[in-house]
Amino acid sequence: MCLIVFDWRPAAVHGPLLTLTANRDEYLRRTADPLAWWADAPALLAGRDLAAGGTWLGVSRDGRFAALTNYRAPNDMRPDAPTRGTLVSAYLRGAPLAPLDYLHRVAEHGAAYNGFNLLAGDFTRRELGWYCNRSSAAPILLDTGVHAISNAVLDTPWPKLVRKRDELRRLLERDPAPPLASLIELMRDPRTAHDDELPSTGLPLERERALSAAFIETPEYGTRGTTALRVNARDAGFSVDIVERSDDDGTHQLVRPGNFERSFAFEIERNALG
Repeated sequence: MCLIVFDWRPAAVHGPLLTLTANRDEYLRRTADPLAWWADAPALLAGRDLAAGGTWLGVSRDGRFAALTNYRAPNDMRPDAPTRGTLVSAYLRGAPLAPLDYLHRVAEHGAAYNGFNLLAGDFTRRELGWYCNRSSAAPILLDTGVHAISNAVLDTPWPKLVRKRDELRRLLERDPAPPLASLIELMRDPRTAHDDELPSTGLPLERERALSAAFIETPEYGTRGTTALRVNARDAGFSVDIVERSDDDGTHQLVRPGNFERSFAFEIERNALG
């Protein structure tokens, strides 16, 4: 993932606990399976990177959630580093751990990886944590509010992050539970930033300009899919609704920009509420 925008309401009694929308940016040549329940981990709902086996965003039947963005540092990339996508799938398919416990465990060997941001949450605990292995900050649990992550640390004010975070905040002021289609459309925005607003991450200016769009389109790299997720709290527990719109219908024959949609809805397993 390269842009995640979300509203976190851990104290919600009725209504949205988490409202999230996210774009996955990737090389067009890199194949992936679309959002689905994994055959070898039936409690895990996620897309799957077929090059390395991990994922970028997923949820589990027992109410866990994780998502990842890469940290942009082209001069600090090691080709022999372990794949970052397994940090998401390992949390979701492993034995239940509190989010902060898992993030601290990841931080113990975080330097082995190329740069990343990792979100890990547990809706039944009402906890959502963040860790970046290129930040001096320790893993933390996030407070109530609207946040966003691109390819720098949490809430770094890159133009597309600020724009989409503000747009999500305004959307939720009008409708606390907007249709998931509205969350997806919010992210399908090809506008680029002005050159004087661009971050300096070590990439050529033309590349920085192209990557400043929320929805990226270049001949070899772009936004491969958009995910919208809402978790609702109720007296009886929690429900999850998730939609993915992608450029791949599962055959790996890409259609750009892509309008193949998959949607899932489920109740968090009652035995997970303990």
